[in-house]
Amino acid sequence: MNRRFVLKSTAAVGLLGLAGCATANGGSIVDVAAGNDAFTTLVAAVTAAGLVDTLAGPGPFTVFAPTNDAFAALPAGTVDSLLLPENKDQLISILTYHVVPGVYPASALIGQTGSLNTAQGGRLNVDGTDGVKVNGATVIIPDVAASNGVIHAIDTVLLP
Repeated sequence: MNRRFVLKSTAAVGLLGLAGCATANGGSIVDVAAGNDAFTTLVAAVTAAGLVDTLAGPGPFTVFAPTNDAFAALPAGTVDSLLLPENKDQLISILTYHVVPGVYPASALIGQTGSLNTAQGGRLNVDGTDGVKVNGATVIIPDVAASNGVIHAIDTVLLP
């Protein structure tokens, strides 16, 4: 089972700043996430899971990145619990479920339905018939470029 990572973001203003940051600095998925306040929870989770080096690696990866609001919508205490060392395996499973090996820009998903294999070993159901949705989560900011892949910000944390 490959171990990979997910990003997150928050308000639309922060997400728009993310898109500018990603294309301006050409950094890895981790660099793009760490360079924007919209991904603080995701970056903390990736760090706690020990996935920084993997997601900064050559890839390529497509990351369906939950926003800060998506993480905040989880039941109270969930994120804090997942960040505990004893829950590292569960955290890795959740984060790598958001990562798909390969690059899938929104243009390849729009108008399509199907599924994508995740780095966690599961499958994401993709519905591109009305925007792009993965397992019911809406892609709210597509195609944030990184040197080792692409990030699509989503409004829900996906659970395997």
